[in-house]
Amino acid sequence: MNKIISFPLSVIFYLFFGLTLLIFHALQWLSFNLFGYQAHKKSVDIFNFFLLRCLNLVGTRFQYKNDFEFDKKRPHIIVSNHQSMFDIPPIIWHMRQLHPKFISKKELAKGIPGISYNLRHGGSVLIDRKNSEQALDQIKKLGHYICETKRAAVIFPEGTRSKTGVPKPFAFNGLKTLFEACPEAVVVPVCINNSWKLQRHGMFPLGLGTFLKLEVLQPLEVKNFETPALIQLIEKNITEKIDLD
Repeated sequence: MNKIISFPLSVIFYLFFGLTLLIFHALQWLSFNLFGYQAHKKSVDIFNFFLLRCLNLVGTRFQYKNDFEFDKKRPHIIVSNHQSMFDIPPIIWHMRQLHPKFISKKELAKGIPGISYNLRHGGSVLIDRKNSEQALDQIKKLGHYICETKRAAVIFPEGTRSKTGVPKPFAFNGLKTLFEACPEAVVVPVCINNSWKLQRHGMFPLGLGTFLKLEVLQPLEVKNFETPALIQLIEKNITEKIDLD
């Protein structure tokens, strides 16, 4: 019954989702070209707020838990597990004070209104997953960028999303490259729970009534750890918080 109800609600969701993409594509273009980075960044924040409201149409609820203060004068590296495409809007909205920038596959750089424009112009980097040298060069570029601007890089070290919520092993090279490019960064581990349930049937229909949770875990100083030990600790802290019920 739940899946049957999800069909018409998913149609409504995609209608509003598509309209939101189109409207904010135009608003981003105007903001970026007329007023520059800060205006564009504000338009992206509001864009993602409305994407969250679209998800409310299929009964999605959100919880953001953070017991820590961020120093906005320092660069940050947000490290998160990855369960669905819908992990990204709550990170952008709830962690907007850090100006999060993403490592995205190059295929997303065109063809998706609003999203592709932000990836090309908002400070994120685009990687070719078939070319490891190019990918690491772009990740290094992002590390230098956040050091200079005191903004945040977001990395999903599992590489691809977990379709069941069960975490995949963290890849080493991307994290290592970021840490070496910005050794003064603060690492912010984030645990995401339940977003995989939105795509349990694929892209259509969406799962109903998902309670999507983001929890910020204890921040860590890159400079205080050897890289292998830091990656191991981040992975341990995040995976211990994943709820598979």
